[in-house]
Amino acid sequence: MRRVVVTGLGAITPLGVGVHPTWTRLIAGASGIVDASHLSPQSKWRALPSPITGLVPSSEWNPSSWVEPSDQRRMSLFTQYAIAATEMALRDAGWQPTSPADLEATGVCMGSGIGNLDDFYATSVAYEQDGYRKVSPLFVPKILINLAAGHIAMRYGFRGPNHAATTACTTGAHSVGDASRFIAFGDAEVMVAGGAESCIHPLTFAGFGRARSLANAHHLEARERCRPFDEARSGFVVSEGAAVMVLEELEHAKKRGARILAELKGYGCSGDAHHMTAPREDGYGALLSMKRALKNAGVRPGEVDYINAHATGTQVGDVAEAAAIRTMMMGEEGVDDEAKVTVSSTKGAIGHLLGAAGAVEALFSVMAISEGVVPPTLNLHNPNVGVGFNFVPLQAQEKKVKVALSNSFGFGGTNASLVFSAMD
Repeated sequence: MRRVVVTGLGAITPLGVGVHPTWTRLIAGASGIVDASHLSPQSKWRALPSPITGLVPSSEWNPSSWVEPSDQRRMSLFTQYAIAATEMALRDAGWQPTSPADLEATGVCMGSGIGNLDDFYATSVAYEQDGYRKVSPLFVPKILINLAAGHIAMRYGFRGPNHAATTACTTGAHSVGDASRFIAFGDAEVMVAGGAESCIHPLTFAGFGRARSLANAHHLEARERCRPFDEARSGFVVSEGAAVMVLEELEHAKKRGARILAELKGYGCSGDAHHMTAPREDGYGALLSMKRALKNAGVRPGEVDYINAHATGTQVGDVAEAAAIRTMMMGEEGVDDEAKVTVSSTKGAIGHLLGAAGAVEALFSVMAISEGVVPPTLNLHNPNVGVGFNFVPLQAQEKKVKVALSNSFGFGGTNASLVFSAMD
């Protein structure tokens, strides 16, 4: 099987536009979570029980820096984020192919969970009020999840595999993992892979709110609402952004002298087959995806130095994932002390980017390997998930990370885990 490495990264998150500002602020303990009550229409936002969100900073995001004004009207915001993060990642990788052979060997795997609710909502209202002629001819192309991948391919002329995963909050991880397999099986030499999301709309928050999924501790400030693993956790915080990796076949990367950030050694998937929105209480589906990823990587549990948890801050989800990690890490080939297991959830700082979450957190896992720093779990004062792990509370920790595992789980019981390692 051909080996797959990471040669470029790009990110747009509630902490900033770019990998460097995002990572620097994450390690410094900054938060990108704010109160959205000021957004328009204020009457809708202020009527919500939990209008707390992670927004890409408007002071840093300028779409015209990345997308021509004439193209902006053809693209939803999640697609614009994907375009920008892709441009960053390609520059970082130094991959700007022009020959037919290189363009045919480069593909795209870019997903989203929900994508675009603005056009769904506005077009539905316009159609109900004024009929057929008020529906834009761009309506369908703007709402299709695969159009982010499509626009990226058209922009750069990439004619390799063109693929879009949409598996709720596992989307980003599935996108990266699926892309790695296109390379491993010889369908491509290079893949642009990741996830993008921007569904910051009152309808999103109304839906998740009615499902009792959102953080609702009203006595806390906005930045304190997302509390992974903490006893005061009450739900997740919906956020927006995008993350993209350039994945490359190892020998292809070495031949062109590319800087290699990490190797993507393993990818595992599973299904809970249990409930529409809740995981199994014992975390068995999560355990399966982690075990399969480690088996694919040829890595023993005891060799894992850092786990970037999916942990969103829900009561049931955080406990289930912690139980799954404990079962895996304290098993026959694991460690002998729970305190040796290093786990953090970066959602405390950026919230839950839904379909982009897995890609962003995979990127953070690669950065932990390349920078030798483990990002913190913000707002974690009183761990209450039944285990004694090192949850990296409140402050980042310096640590040599040779192997990192990133988890992503989604509604419908879909699970994926990615294993990254430092190059030998």
